[in-house]
Amino acid sequence: MIKKLFQDCLTVVLVVFLLFSASVFAEGVVTTKPAVAVFAGGCFWCMEEPFDELPGVISTTSGYTGGKTENPTYKDISNGKTGHSEAVQVTYDPTKISYVALLEVFWHNIDPFDEGGQFCDKGDQYKAAIFYQDEKEKQLAEASKLALKAKFPNEIVVTSIRPAGKFFPAEDYHQDYYLNNPRRYQFYRFTCGRDQRLNEVWGG
Repeated sequence: MIKKLFQDCLTVVLVVFLLFSASVFAEGVVTTKPAVAVFAGGCFWCMEEPFDELPGVISTTSGYTGGKTENPTYKDISNGKTGHSEAVQVTYDPTKISYVALLEVFWHNIDPFDEGGQFCDKGDQYKAAIFYQDEKEKQLAEASKLALKAKFPNEIVVTSIRPAGKFFPAEDYHQDYYLNNPRRYQFYRFTCGRDQRLNEVWGG
């Protein structure tokens, strides 16, 4: 009788332990769920590389967002009439890198004073923008923009801060372009004057 009671108690303790462990594991999964940030900074080829280099960034995806056209193609957005921007979707681990850190990298890879586009690429589809997912991201983005205005009091920061909409991944040949076509990528980046202008704005 005593032996059976002991076994029953042991079983209950084991069940409670397993349930508790499962609960802790589930909570851990929730807190480490990947987050997503979306930025437009001109040609999306050039925006993947700086984010891919960051510890905590899981992946980057080139695509289109901000407009109303469903499933746009590169040809569609090239005319600048779809309302979409070339953008990059950054999937990251928020326990390893913060949204604030991503904002810092974003600003240092664009020309925040160019109201016509970015570098050699002109048109609405190339204008820089931050697409926020929620109110917290909006506040952080606006705070970073205010800090930039304070840093450059004689310049007008034209980069927009907009609510995120549906993101459409670009065609496969646009993904990881800097890795798959390094020579063409570097040639484009140089002839577009991107690095030269970034050095002017942010220093070498």
